[in-house]
Amino acid sequence: MILTEDQLQDLLDKSLAELPPGGDRAVVLEGSIAEGFGNPSSDIDFLIVVRSEDDLPTMPSLLFVDGRRVEIRTRSVRQLADQFDALQKGAGRPGRLSEDLLNRCQRLLNSHPLRGHALVDEVKAMLPAERFARIAADWWAHQARQSLRHAMALLCLGETDEAVDWTRAGLVQTVKSWAAGRNETYLEPKWLSMQLDRAGRPDVRDRYWELEAAAPASGDPHAARTHLTDCLAFAGELGLTGVPWRPERLTVERVAGVTTWQTDARVHVVRARREVFALGERAGAVWRSLVLGRPLPRVLADASGAGVAEPGPLLAAFVRYGLIRLAWKGGGTVTPALPLAAPPGPVTPPPSTAQPLLSVRGAAVSGPEAIDLVPLPAERFAAATMALVWSNVVVENAVEDLTGALQRGQWRVAELTARRAVHAALRGLFSAYGVNPLPADSDLVRRTDLLPPATLPLRTRAEELLRRAVDSPESGDALLADLRDYIALVRGTSGAEAFPLSFDSADTWRATLELGYDWLRIGAYLDAALPLEEARDLLASNGAQPHQAT
Repeated sequence: MILTEDQLQDLLDKSLAELPPGGDRAVVLEGSIAEGFGNPSSDIDFLIVVRSEDDLPTMPSLLFVDGRRVEIRTRSVRQLADQFDALQKGAGRPGRLSEDLLNRCQRLLNSHPLRGHALVDEVKAMLPAERFARIAADWWAHQARQSLRHAMALLCLGETDEAVDWTRAGLVQTVKSWAAGRNETYLEPKWLSMQLDRAGRPDVRDRYWELEAAAPASGDPHAARTHLTDCLAFAGELGLTGVPWRPERLTVERVAGVTTWQTDARVHVVRARREVFALGERAGAVWRSLVLGRPLPRVLADASGAGVAEPGPLLAAFVRYGLIRLAWKGGGTVTPALPLAAPPGPVTPPPSTAQPLLSVRGAAVSGPEAIDLVPLPAERFAAATMALVWSNVVVENAVEDLTGALQRGQWRVAELTARRAVHAALRGLFSAYGVNPLPADSDLVRRTDLLPPATLPLRTRAEELLRRAVDSPESGDALLADLRDYIALVRGTSGAEAFPLSFDSADTWRATLELGYDWLRIGAYLDAALPLEEARDLLASNGAQPHQAT
């Protein structure tokens, strides 16, 4: 130990002087110094054990004593008993064991007693060291299997450099499992070199460092596979089971709460009913090719057969974002994790910066391989797209009404109908940028300050159209022509250029219903507010008109 008993007792006396006095309690030194590791920068970690049933704070007190940082934690005997009990109950499923729980138990069991030795012995007797060593070895073995299986999958997917990193992680975890079986149970990997020195097996130590040094250079898939197979062989020699080189045992599986919604050619993937990912053309083709439950090599072949060259990185991104998962036949979901790092789970990328966000055909994407996170909550995404479609239906209806009013010389009706069309077009514009709920019609022009500066000319045109009066066929025809130009500009900005002429024919009305139905299905699934009550009838009829519903 790098500190003498006298030094430790002196540090403890000075630390306890800054705390309230206690009753029946013991004190131990935990952590790297107690393990026989440590250096001058290492913390001094004291644990005070109190004979009580209380729930004592988890957060440590942080002190600075004689130039050293001192952390003091407190635990009641009942809390420690609960920790050990939880660890033993969870030992049968090491993948579900909390790393923090394992770490807390290990630190106490390997601690150095400073005060109250009898109480310390009593607490440590709750979990024999040999039993803990087996639990720790099994936990590390589980982590190693996950990392090495993940590395195998990444190699198949063409993610060579990431595969090398996970191979290295699996190698460390394998050796940590082996060392834990020899009572070298300290979790922090940075002291692995000293643990291997103490383990008394120079052959294992030297082979580990040989493999660690042999990690291949970036971008060399052949070397990466050779390195992985060498590590798998070494892991087998150390007793790790369940990781043969058999990529066909990896399968691609569904993730609960992930659903697919296609509008026109755009594929949208909704994660946990909260987040929407919009897929570019190539990413969408790979997604549509998926047949879940199939072995990973076949899934890759299917994606290639769908016309996408090198689909592996896209599949890897789907896994990374938690849109699909990988499983090992007979071994459950592959869930790699690194100790003392971020917990395992799906990654959430930065939100897309595409503008405008939405069109009637789907969310905007940054490119053909995009897997873009729409920067709107899923419910608001659905509400905005439904409002976008419905606004364009209202535009079509208003233009039709305006045409009829002009034919009959109904100038006042024409003025009001033209304003209705302008407001509906603006509602579509706001919706394309994700604004929802929408401002009132009377406030739409003023609230264009919410939109990017590039839309300013549309505001100017809207203000001019809203002031227009109609008092003759000539002024009416001019208003209609200018309104059509304005609608075309707005639709060009909001991705609605190809919106059907809804009321032109039975075919265009059917196309409008089909487009609206696609978005209504998403909206209903996400419990978004529907744009009008009649939309429920369209949902109930599966997109057909009421008289055609079956």
